[in-house]
Amino acid sequence: MSKIDKATRILLAGFCINLCLGILYAWSVFNKALVTKSGWSAAEASSPYAIATITFSACLLIAGILQDKMGPRKILILGAVLTGLGMIASGFASSPMTLNITFGVITGAGIGFGYACLSPSAMKWFHSSKKGMVNGLIAAGFGLAAIYLAPLTSTLIESMGIQTSFIILGIGILAIAVPLAATINNPPTDYVPVSPNSRTGQSAVRNTETRDLSWKSMLKTPQFYSLWIMYAFAASVGLMIIGNITTIASVQANLPNAVYLASILAIFNSGGRVVAGILADKIGGIRTLLIAFVLQGINMVMFATFDSEFTLILGTAIAAVGYGTLLAVFPTLTAEFYGLKNYGTNYGVLYTAWGIGGAIGAAVVGFSMSNGDSYNLAYTISAFMMATCIVLALFTKPLSLAKLGRLKNI
Repeated sequence: MSKIDKATRILLAGFCINLCLGILYAWSVFNKALVTKSGWSAAEASSPYAIATITFSACLLIAGILQDKMGPRKILILGAVLTGLGMIASGFASSPMTLNITFGVITGAGIGFGYACLSPSAMKWFHSSKKGMVNGLIAAGFGLAAIYLAPLTSTLIESMGIQTSFIILGIGILAIAVPLAATINNPPTDYVPVSPNSRTGQSAVRNTETRDLSWKSMLKTPQFYSLWIMYAFAASVGLMIIGNITTIASVQANLPNAVYLASILAIFNSGGRVVAGILADKIGGIRTLLIAFVLQGINMVMFATFDSEFTLILGTAIAAVGYGTLLAVFPTLTAEFYGLKNYGTNYGVLYTAWGIGGAIGAAVVGFSMSNGDSYNLAYTISAFMMATCIVLALFTKPLSLAKLGRLKNI
């Protein structure tokens, strides 16, 4: 099989694995069931999700370091196994504390180990001009998971209960993701992707300019801190909506059975990833982020007024597109600014912002609800965070070649 065929297989396998690892985005269905059927408080039902996001980002950093040294296959298999086993163990959880461990820690760790290995491997098989497209498609699988997992989970819970639903989903993840993980690997060291502008049969030309900075050198650049803050703030807004959308619909628009909003989130979240990835290849990652930040900021200013089914669907779609953009563009910017050699480690360091963002989102919701029975304060805080992201995006530029040269010699 030719190398280009292998590249396509890697991309498709990564997409399908993320369809399994995206179980995180169906948590709003479990959240609602735990509150309404098991009598948990909103804080108790949200806690496993918040812990999972933090564990996810921490383990993504660890996995990024390991896959840079060992390759993606073993780490990815470990991630798929932990995700499935964590879900199965969650089926036997009898208290909030136990579920915090089984889903929050074990499943969260598995998702982090698995997710860390997919983009680095896929990008190495494709030309650098396709970084955004590759990241968008890989990330889209993660977001699309909720399209089938949300209604599937809801159906399982109604027919078999919460515990059995966890077990069935865990078995499914083990059966599908583990075999696919065994097919993922890095290209040979002498492999050079063919430029999309090359004629058929023309030899690939190796790019002599490399931006392969270590994580220590990356931390010496102001661009990293700008990217980190933008990622954390923008992710917190998106994760807040994703983790609470069914409850928001019930409280704000009197829609008690709005499980379909999770599927709308998944469609626009995933579509946003693909479109944003392709757009980043054409106009640049920072400009793409700026567009998303402006849209998300306006959306948060208006979200408190969305008290009908139509307006809530519209606001949900915009929030999903804005959030999906992050998962396609920030990996692309990491590769663009700091290179592919240490990409797993570098993006793992940056991705801690996503985990902190999840915690920020949960804290904002908790603070807002403690000051009343509405999410209005959470929307206001979110709007201010998006304004900060817009300002940072206006001033963030790629590293100059002179600065890059100095850092590589450190």
